Amino acid sequence: MANVAKKVSWSGRDRDDDDEDGRAGETTPLLNGSGPGAAGSGRQLTPSSFLRIGQLSNVDLNEDIHELETEVPRQRPNEIPHNEKLLSLKYESLDYDNSENQLFLEEERRINHAAFRTVEIKRWVICAMIGILTGLVACFIDIVVENLAGLKYRVVKDNIDKFTAKGGLSFSLLLWATLNASVVMVGSLIVAFIEPVAAGSGIPQIKCYLNGVKIPHVVRLKTLVIKVCGVILSVVGGLAVGKEGPMIHSGSVIAAGISQGRSTSLKRDFKIFEYFRRDTEKRDFVSAGAAAGVSAAFGAPVGGVLFSLEEGASFWNQFLTWRIFFASMISTFTLNSVLSVYHGNAWDLSSPGLINFGRFDSEKMGYTIQEIPIFIFMGVVGGILGALFNALNYWLTMFRIRYIHRPCLQVVEAMLVAAVTATVGFVMIYCSRDCQPIQGSSVAYPLQLFCADGEYNSMATAFFNTPEKSVVNLFHDPPGSYNPMTLGMFTLMYFFLACWTYGLTVSAGVFIPSLLIGAAWGRLFGISLSYLTKGSIWADPGKYALMGAAAQLGGIVRMTLSLTVIMMEATGNVTYGFPIMLVLMTAKIVGDYFVEGLYDMHIQLQSVPFLHWEAPVTSHSLTAREVMSTPVTCLRRIERVGTVVDILSDTSSNHNGFPVVESNPDTTQVAGLRGLILRSQLIVLLKHKVFVERANLSLVQHACLPALLGSDHSWVSLSWMSPLCSLCSLC
Repeated sequence: MANVAKKVSWSGRDRDDDDEDGRAGETTPLLNGSGPGAAGSGRQLTPSSFLRIGQLSNVDLNEDIHELETEVPRQRPNEIPHNEKLLSLKYESLDYDNSENQLFLEEERRINHAAFRTVEIKRWVICAMIGILTGLVACFIDIVVENLAGLKYRVVKDNIDKFTAKGGLSFSLLLWATLNASVVMVGSLIVAFIEPVAAGSGIPQIKCYLNGVKIPHVVRLKTLVIKVCGVILSVVGGLAVGKEGPMIHSGSVIAAGISQGRSTSLKRDFKIFEYFRRDTEKRDFVSAGAAAGVSAAFGAPVGGVLFSLEEGASFWNQFLTWRIFFASMISTFTLNSVLSVYHGNAWDLSSPGLINFGRFDSEKMGYTIQEIPIFIFMGVVGGILGALFNALNYWLTMFRIRYIHRPCLQVVEAMLVAAVTATVGFVMIYCSRDCQPIQGSSVAYPLQLFCADGEYNSMATAFFNTPEKSVVNLFHDPPGSYNPMTLGMFTLMYFFLACWTYGLTVSAGVFIPSLLIGAAWGRLFGISLSYLTKGSIWADPGKYALMGAAAQLGGIVRMTLSLTVIMMEATGNVTYGFPIMLVLMTAKIVGDYFVEGLYDMHIQLQSVPFLHWEAPVTSHSLTAREVMSTPVTCLRRIERVGTVVDILSDTSSNHNGFPVVESNPDTTQVAGLRGLILRSQLIVLLKHKVFVERANLSLVQHACLPALLGSDHSWVSLSWMSPLCSLCSLC
């Protein structure tokens, strides 16, 4: 294509390594450069072993490809030119369509009915394992964050209480900022220098993977470890982030690793689930992992299935729906059981997700028909604020791509944001005079500061706490718990802090910050309505905090169906389904008028060739020749070995697949298309020297298996490896 540029990718590398399943990268000699020993060893193959080469689901390309890998040093210019209108050469497509060549069909015919039933049972076992491990990872994150964050807040609270009495609160500010910056520095270091693809929530990368785009390192075990450690350190470090979004990425990595039965990071092959070592099967399990991650994060198994359908998978079928729902339910149950035992209530399954919005009582917080227009207006406000958030983050991300692309600068920026976040929180708490009685409140770390005895600072409830607990407090604290000025200042400051934080080189999500911003201005909206209506009972601040949270999150991420169900399941109240749906639809419509959603925007900024559900409206008049480059790199059914090696070694044609055409002596006629052969298949042929002599070419046309002869005039027969095209009759 003409509009292609090479640029920085999510992984932060100028190379394209292999994923967790051992797929080949772009830096091997035959995968963009020739090298000695490319043809590999000259092992003699029997017909049975030769057939095994064609069984692509069982071919272990690790052995053949890892021997060819070379390391390319990172090149980091001072400024990276960027144009989001261009596509990147770094991304290749995954092979979601099975290569239905002769050997693949023979392999499928050998599988009887009992074997297919065994394969189906293994699918259910894998989905159960995905749910269990995803739930356990979520438990680990929640328990560690709760203990470390509690320790930090207790230390800072004791220090503030001590210096409030005798002066010198600047030392408390320094302690808070230093603790935050130190913890975030560790989290940013491991992401920037060990696995850059673990930065952010990981949802854009998983969307691309399920769309069919190969993102380097996105489903590797090392990515999972860095993701889990990074999100713990980010939340404990006090950044305006949440731990729920990265659970989707974590669940996807778990699913990819289990379904393949091996790990590239550990260099271990457990020799299990070999039938599923193909991109088609792996894609389905990654969809289940993403749904299990949503289910563990919000306690919403149905919402997880709908999220995987709406935001993730581009391929879907009826059987997949039930398996994904099964994995989601197992994930929620595992998390619920472990956390209940941890909290000392083994038989009280009251912790279905990492965040629980609490029970919304329909009798006390119901809504009336006259409130529907008010909810729609809140959706409009959420859409406008979401569009503003996305636009600011867009220009900030462009600045980062151009100037803050070195790992050391990325770590410094993360530390700066952590210190600024602590400073802003301290100054806001220090300047606030909003004091509330501590009796009957559920504040975890009440700060008295300059309030009277028996009172606490209300601003500290929002800033001096983890974001998840702050959201729940805004939902359920009784009326009068917050001064309108407190909510207004918190909304303004936290909006810009969250916008600045998203895109840092740390593992973090945007779900909880969006909910917190929306809950703050939604509660402020409810207080204003209560003043205007002389304290009417229907103007409950907690109810409007919920609607504001939905509006803000919908305006940023532009999710409708799945987010509606997630909010319903998280609140445990179906009554709010209709107003939440109206709010989300309005926020999406209004936000889309100005700018696209946050995830789609970051996918575009990385120049990923992402295919949306609908084609552009002007694409119906385009033909293939208008978007393809010429001349087309293709191979004949019987091709010289030297020609194949030259094509694979050519850095200007780093394609993963090549069309196979019919040899035509008459050059005036267009060669007929006979199929497609993958780069990985060509590597297997060259590695095992599956060649034929020039004298035996006439035999190849009558035999399926070419002779295994090695000479200076060898040819490669591609007819048995290339799948037949459905348009062969028209060629």
